[in-house]
Amino acid sequence: MFLLPDEVLLAVLARVETVKDRNSFSVVCRRFYEMDRIHRSHLKVGCGLHPAHQALLSLCKRFSHLSSVEIAYSGWLSSDGEQIGDEGLFILATECTSLTKLSLNFCGFIRDPGFAKLANLGANLEVLLLNFIPGITGRGLLSLVSGCQRITTLKLTRCMQVKSMEWLELLGRKGRLEHLSIKHCKGIGEADLGKLGNGWRGLQEFHFEVDPTQRYTEVFVAKDNVSQQLEPICKKLRVLSLKNCLANPSQGLAQVLMHSEALVRLHLDTCIGVRDEDMVLIAMRCTQLKYLSLRVPSNYSMSARQREAAKLTDTSLKSIAEHCLQLEEVAICSVDGDFPSFASFSGVGVSAMVQWCPLLRRLSLDAPYAFSDSCMQVICASESLEILQLARCQEVSDLGMGFVANSHLCELHLCQCRGITDAGFAPLLGSNKLARLLVQDCPAISETGILGVAKTVVYKSGDRSGVDFTAL
Repeated sequence: MFLLPDEVLLAVLARVETVKDRNSFSVVCRRFYEMDRIHRSHLKVGCGLHPAHQALLSLCKRFSHLSSVEIAYSGWLSSDGEQIGDEGLFILATECTSLTKLSLNFCGFIRDPGFAKLANLGANLEVLLLNFIPGITGRGLLSLVSGCQRITTLKLTRCMQVKSMEWLELLGRKGRLEHLSIKHCKGIGEADLGKLGNGWRGLQEFHFEVDPTQRYTEVFVAKDNVSQQLEPICKKLRVLSLKNCLANPSQGLAQVLMHSEALVRLHLDTCIGVRDEDMVLIAMRCTQLKYLSLRVPSNYSMSARQREAAKLTDTSLKSIAEHCLQLEEVAICSVDGDFPSFASFSGVGVSAMVQWCPLLRRLSLDAPYAFSDSCMQVICASESLEILQLARCQEVSDLGMGFVANSHLCELHLCQCRGITDAGFAPLLGSNKLARLLVQDCPAISETGILGVAKTVVYKSGDRSGVDFTAL
């Protein structure tokens, strides 16, 4: 081993991925120790680091070329010892001069002064990920953004005290931001997003998620009515994910949807205010769309007037199928699919999408209205479809399952489909047609009845946790 050149040893070290194995590697001999010390780029610390700041200082001095540091205290108790606080950020700023990525999770003792210290010396910081940092406010973010000129990725999750938006304005003026994610930050609303200004022009990925338990629909409407007109030009935006948001016509997030012509991935989950005419415009402009996920909000969460104005129908699906010919993956969830008077998407619209999208290879459906055996026949006739996921499709019976035997499907997932029995899988027994079959909480299907149906069979009975069909 001592005769190995450094290039070969570095190639071996690059294949050692886990922290435990890297630690074992470093104690083999002094040469291995020095090699790991110089070339280790990532450090993760949290519970068990005691005394916290002294230990962090020692680690930073040992690994002098760290580019990524993660501090995580998920599940922390006072008995686990002290947490890393503001002093820890000062240590990172002074000792880790090559630091480009910082991730903080459940850090209860980091506050604005710590971010101010990091801003003074963290000029190379490009990626900042904050998850549940209760001590940080808009003032702390502003001081950090003022000092760190190279930030391209910012993710805020459950940062409840962030309310002032000067930091967002500054990021917009700098124009370097490429990835922005804001989730469950109750002080940041749809109306605040306009503060990004010209920063929308360079943004490539945007995620915005509101906690539905913190604000009601009436609050959404009241706040969005006073918002400024947001007319961004999102020529570079490729990924857009909105959850529990309000998209009033010609205002706020609706403008983002209308001006994102480069979109490749679109996820709309329970977004109140999105209408058929909006989806038609999106389809006509976003012709390069490859991944689409739609989860329609419950009608019980809106007033009668809002339900009628914001209802999505098969018109949206047909327009998307007509213009977005590059679609590869589609997920559709109708929250009120069991109630015909409230239904939005039906089997007719889904069938049209499958017929008109020649590259569609994955389809996920959760409670579409009137999705029957005839729709299964259309879907199984697709030559491109490889993966089909069905949840709460109660009108699909054994007859519909019979069409799978003549399809090009290689994976089939069924969840809470009560109309399908063991008899529906008879044409597939011993055929090795399917590579994988997953059956979850389907009471009429037994574990023994699906043995031999696919190369890999997964059976879950009584598990009502459900499957996240909208996550592409």
